[in-house]
Amino acid sequence: MTKNTADETKKTYTKQTYTKQGAAGSTAREGARVMGTVLVTSGTGKTGRRVAERLAALGVPVRAGSRAGSQAGGVPFDWQDESGWAAALDGTEAAYVAYYPDLAVPGAAGAMAAFGRVAAASGLRRVVLLSGRGEPQAAVAEEALRGACGEVELTVVRSAFFAQNFSEGALLDSVLGGELVFPAGSAAEPFLDIDDLADVVVAALTGDGHTGAVYELTGPRSLTFEEAAEELGRAAGRPVRYVPVSGPAYAEVLEGFGVSGPEAGFLAELFATLLDGHNSATTDDVKRVLGREAKEFTAFTREAARDGAWHG
Repeated sequence: MTKNTADETKKTYTKQTYTKQGAAGSTAREGARVMGTVLVTSGTGKTGRRVAERLAALGVPVRAGSRAGSQAGGVPFDWQDESGWAAALDGTEAAYVAYYPDLAVPGAAGAMAAFGRVAAASGLRRVVLLSGRGEPQAAVAEEALRGACGEVELTVVRSAFFAQNFSEGALLDSVLGGELVFPAGSAAEPFLDIDDLADVVVAALTGDGHTGAVYELTGPRSLTFEEAAEELGRAAGRPVRYVPVSGPAYAEVLEGFGVSGPEAGFLAELFATLLDGHNSATTDDVKRVLGREAKEFTAFTREAARDGAWHG
């Protein structure tokens, strides 16, 4: 699930911390250089904010794009309004592309083709695209971007389910309420910490050797949602129970929270597609890029609890 939100808690991130964590492992090995300006689309979202922070810590000029634009200290960028894309890309050397709300939604492939054409015309050198792991329609959108961007260097990062969806995303309220209602059945998922994803994205943006690569990022261990709920409960200091539901039932739950019928139906269908077991296997792509292991889910829960994620 790669849906971006903008309600995260700000975290200080220094260049020293970034280097200590080994986040630029691949970049360091390959001889990183300070690049020109990087456009970060969805720059106030879960992944975009982290990518922008890391680039800034490395001294790379960042242009954070969002619908709020200059009001949020960045530049206007709206995936629903192509007219502003050229201005946002003007003078940039690279871009991190995180499509909102998800690369698998109807219309995403068309948007990717349009962005690719604008990127090529602007003289952009490099693009790193966030995609969903095991999402057939997301793969179609990837190809649309690849076919339209010409000589632009493209790297695709396909992500497993974000661990941070439990601490700052769509499932936070469920954890706080003690019932994790979700249509995952008994399927296991190798939850990925977004900090690992952001580190990989930055390595691909600033280093060489990633052009044409498709990285499938996962955590080091697969857990069922029942097992994840148990670990979340231990870290949060409150009981958290997993409640499996069908896709249609989950759509009704979402509508009860104010999600529109079509969007609720799409999300329920997407989760049912992703969480049928075909994404359960782990990969070592985080280690391949960064030279270190991906963060364990237990470590994520402890850090989130320490930072007050579940104090509500």
